[in-house]
Amino acid sequence: MTETKGAIRTVILDDMIKRHEMSDEQWDRIKDMVPPERSGGKGRPAKDNRMMINAIIWILKTGAPWRDLPERYGSWNSVYSRYSRWTKRGIWEKIFLELSKDLDNEEYMIDGSYVRVHQHGSGGKGGTKNKELVVLEVDIPRRSMP
Repeated sequence: MTETKGAIRTVILDDMIKRHEMSDEQWDRIKDMVPPERSGGKGRPAKDNRMMINAIIWILKTGAPWRDLPERYGSWNSVYSRYSRWTKRGIWEKIFLELSKDLDNEEYMIDGSYVRVHQHGSGGKGGTKNKELVVLEVDIPRRSMP
């Protein structure tokens, strides 16, 4: 009976891990778009590009801070560094354009509770640009005595 529970836990864990990872078909489509992994040379060998992309997908889908990245993906700092380098090179845009051809409508939600604006971002000097929407004070009838 214990083995069955362990097997069920493993299956559930595997499903949870795969939920935030690319399929083999998606990886085959984008693997040539990412820079080759460095081999040999200085320092320790680089992590697998697919593992790094899966780690970044996990961060983006969960909304967790970089430091909360699960250990199975490696060092959060390494993942963030690669994400940052690839962003500057425009690699993510190419990957997005390729994978967006699927149009499976899997992820389109934007939750307004996570979209923040700087305290000064709510308005600028000069007021409302569209004057047609502004109701003049003289057009509003008074409701009380002065």
